[in-house]
Amino acid sequence: MLGGLANISKIPELQRRIFFTFALLAVFRVGVHIPTPGIDTAALSAFFEQARGSLLGLFDMFAGGAMRTFSVFALGIMPYISASIIIQLLRVAVPYLDRLSKEGDAGRRKITQYTRYGTILLSMIQGFGISVGLESMAGPSGLPIVLEPGWGFRLMSVITLTTGTTFLMWLGETITEKGIGNGISLIIFSGIIVTLPGAVANTARLLWSGEMGIFFVIVLFVFMIAVVGFIVFVETGQRRIPVQYAKRVVGRKMYGGQTTHLPLKINTAGVIPAIFASSIIMFPATIANFVPHPWMKATAQYLMPGGVIFEVLYIAFIIFFCYFYTAVTFNPVDVADNMKKHGGFIPGIRPGKKTAEYIDWVLTRLTFSGAMYMSAVCVLPSILISQFHVPFYFGGTALLIVVGVALDTAGQIETHLLTRQYEGFMKKGKLARRR
Repeated sequence: MLGGLANISKIPELQRRIFFTFALLAVFRVGVHIPTPGIDTAALSAFFEQARGSLLGLFDMFAGGAMRTFSVFALGIMPYISASIIIQLLRVAVPYLDRLSKEGDAGRRKITQYTRYGTILLSMIQGFGISVGLESMAGPSGLPIVLEPGWGFRLMSVITLTTGTTFLMWLGETITEKGIGNGISLIIFSGIIVTLPGAVANTARLLWSGEMGIFFVIVLFVFMIAVVGFIVFVETGQRRIPVQYAKRVVGRKMYGGQTTHLPLKINTAGVIPAIFASSIIMFPATIANFVPHPWMKATAQYLMPGGVIFEVLYIAFIIFFCYFYTAVTFNPVDVADNMKKHGGFIPGIRPGKKTAEYIDWVLTRLTFSGAMYMSAVCVLPSILISQFHVPFYFGGTALLIVVGVALDTAGQIETHLLTRQYEGFMKKGKLARRR
């Protein structure tokens, strides 16, 4: 791995991309500490300390800590993700959007434009709901969180939060285009990873005060390492379907005749289902938290992480988005047609329709395995936290996102290295072997 890191210094373009990515992520972290006008940040921070482990705490984690200070980035990137989900779902129901998705770059740019409009609309709705809810809330000492309630504060909050989310959306797209890795995922990644020093310090404090034993800390550390190793193992796992190409004579040359494979990942959808599922649950639950109505408060209470309803809904959404995102990004019919055009076939399976059915059969079972794995990783740590009070500071969703985004970014760095005939990022690791 050290050799792979040394090779990065030999590629100026890759260096620029990595530096550019870190620079924009630094801009995001600076913006997290710029508060929205009209808020008593001390009272709000104390309120969020009480809400640790609740849905508000989960929302604050995805916002990178921006919610507890009600900064300009308080909504985070979640409205953009919610808008993306809505557009993806509408592609199934609206033929126009489905046609756009098949029109190449022009169609994708149009869909991206609609996603941006949806992001702004959702940001305005969420910003207004949160600002109204904050007006009726107070900190633990009884001091109001909003200094001067009214329409002036509401309009200021809507404009500030919508602008902040729009800027984050641009930041993520710019990182994807000119930096390294997926910008939206890296923004969420950076928001989660900055809590690591605090978690380590808190564990050390509990150990020093005697509230936790050294044996328990060692077991907790080993458990975290085991979970990370399991995630890496599954994320890099593949089902390789053998493919044979028939020999063809073109002029005086012979082509084909080789045996290769079609790699199908166990978790084709990556971390997208976990992010989508969290976003879907958090959108109505966040509004319910800030609306001073008994029925809405009860709804927010039922949707608390660790509760039965939350976990059941979470698992259901994860399974749905695993299948949905896989169906959107991978078409067995197109793969079978391309194989047939180039003289490829799966041994024992007829080319064409039968091949597509076989690939779909394998993919369906792999997706089910991936959905079960993702559900277990996302739900079990939160159950340990809420039911057994285990100080596992990174919930399953956060851990899955951190490991998944890190693997994806490392894979992109390795691709840059390999395309320039350097050794991969990891010479003998799984990242190098899976290509």
